[in-house]
Amino acid sequence: MEVIPAVDLRGGRCVRLYQGDYAQETVFSDDPVGVARRWADAGAPRLHVVDLDGAAKGQPCHLAVIERMVKAVSIPVQVGGGVRRLESIARLLDVGVQRVVLGTVAVEQPDMLRQACQRFGDAVIIGVDARDGYVAIHGWQTKTEVTAVGLVRGMAGLGARRIIYTDISRDGTLSQPNFDAVAELTRHTSLPIVASGGISSIGHLVRLSELGVEGAIVGRALYTGDVKLEEALSAVQQGN
Repeated sequence: MEVIPAVDLRGGRCVRLYQGDYAQETVFSDDPVGVARRWADAGAPRLHVVDLDGAAKGQPCHLAVIERMVKAVSIPVQVGGGVRRLESIARLLDVGVQRVVLGTVAVEQPDMLRQACQRFGDAVIIGVDARDGYVAIHGWQTKTEVTAVGLVRGMAGLGARRIIYTDISRDGTLSQPNFDAVAELTRHTSLPIVASGGISSIGHLVRLSELGVEGAIVGRALYTGDVKLEEALSAVQQGN
C-alpha cells in the first residue's frame, strides 16, 4: 500500500481544511514547492495535490504552481480540484501530472467522464467524496442524493480504472478513517481504492492496508507530526 502525502493549495499556500470547511483553514506553508520536495525527499511514492480554489470555482486555478511542483520532484504527482473539462485534464497532463482526479463530473457529467476515461485511460482517477454516505460535489459544498456505494458501482462501466474515497466528516480531524465505509466499498468494486480522511496514526495505515486498499492519503497528520512519513512507510512495508 502506498502512503501518499497530501498538498492542498489555496491562495498559493499549502493549507489544510477541517471537514472540507473553507472557513476552517490552517496554513502550514507559504512554499508548496518546498513542501513537495520535503515529502519526496522523505520517501513518498507519489504526491496528492488538491487545488482548493479550483474546486470552489470549477476550474483549475494553480496550474503554474502545480507545474513547478511537478518539476521539483522525481515522483509521480496526482492532482484534483475543479477539473471539469477534457481540456483541463490535457493541460495538467501536459505539465507533467501523472493522474487527474475527477469528482463532480462523475455525478453531473457521466458522458464526459466516459470520454475522459476512453481518452486518458489510467491517468483518470474518480474522486468519491462522501458525507454520511452521500456524495458531495463542487468542492464538497453541495450534497447530492447519490450514495458513495452507488457511484462506485457504476464507475467500472464508464471505464474508470481507480477510485479515491474520502470521508469528508473525517477529513482534517485527526480522528480515524471510516473503516466500515472503506470495507463496504472494497466489497462492491474490483477497482483499486485509495482511502482518505481522518488518518492520524500508523495503526490506521496498517488497518487500511489490511482492508486491501491500494493507497492511503495522509494530510494534517503529517504536518502536525502525528504521523512521520518514514516510519509510516516502513510500518506499511513490514505489514505487507
